[in-house]
Amino acid sequence: MVTVTLSDSQVRSAVSMPEAIAAVRRGFVDLAKGEFEMPSRISLRQGRFLVMSAHHRPTASAIVKTVSVNFHRAPSIAGSVVWSETAHPQQLIADAAAITTLRTGAAVGVATDLLAPADAGVLTMIGAGAQAPDQIRAVHSVRPLRRLTVVDVDPARAQGLIRVLRPEMPETELRVGVDLATALGDVEIVCCATNAAEPLFEASALPDSVHVNAIGAYRTTMRELPDKLLRSSSVVVDDVQAVLEESGEIVHAIYTKAITPEALTSLGTALVEARDHGPRTVFKTVGVAMQDWAITSLLANKFLG
Repeated sequence: MVTVTLSDSQVRSAVSMPEAIAAVRRGFVDLAKGEFEMPSRISLRQGRFLVMSAHHRPTASAIVKTVSVNFHRAPSIAGSVVWSETAHPQQLIADAAAITTLRTGAAVGVATDLLAPADAGVLTMIGAGAQAPDQIRAVHSVRPLRRLTVVDVDPARAQGLIRVLRPEMPETELRVGVDLATALGDVEIVCCATNAAEPLFEASALPDSVHVNAIGAYRTTMRELPDKLLRSSSVVVDDVQAVLEESGEIVHAIYTKAITPEALTSLGTALVEARDHGPRTVFKTVGVAMQDWAITSLLANKFLG
């Protein structure tokens, strides 16, 4: 049996963000069509250890991802993704941190391409941690940015992120936001990637027309978005069952009757059903194993043949 092992740098050099977005888009459509067998995520030690798996029926291929999560270390996500197929005994093992940030960014790219106005080009990124660079790259891939503002509790970390991105975005005005309210005043797209336990802003801080992506809260004790924003927006999610079990803002908004489960639309369904989502849209993702499968499938095609 041949086993191919890929590091963080090998994953990143092999998969571009446009490729990742296209693969994850196809994955969400297949998920909506029932082409995946995808058990609920196993969460241990209050979300510090996660195990995820997905089987793609048409290709008889599957992945299992195991990670540990610790926001007080670098990298905060560590683990591996294992790819296997029934057709042959080869397997691929890839760095989970690289795949996680790529696939999460790619999902945001898919959602932003679907939900944000075609001419949107002003982004505020809240949080400058490990997930932030690929969030920005994904949005920039589908909506070329005229202006990017990064807001973080640590302005030095925000400035560091801008230094990393500047060579990739020479035509974009890049700023560090000192005041979040100011950074949201005329924004067109917002990305939230924090470990906040309470909403980051009030719904009234946002313009009437805006698209918001929220990726940080993957436990019921975490919230990035206020109930009023969810109530006044079209809410699209990666997977309805997953967010009902894991998303703090969704669980809280349903508890307070700000929204109902029926108000949630899965991204796969939204991709195949053309409709107007209105001026305010939210994409909420807790991350599902199909996304990891989508990125790892690209790697398997390139490294296993």
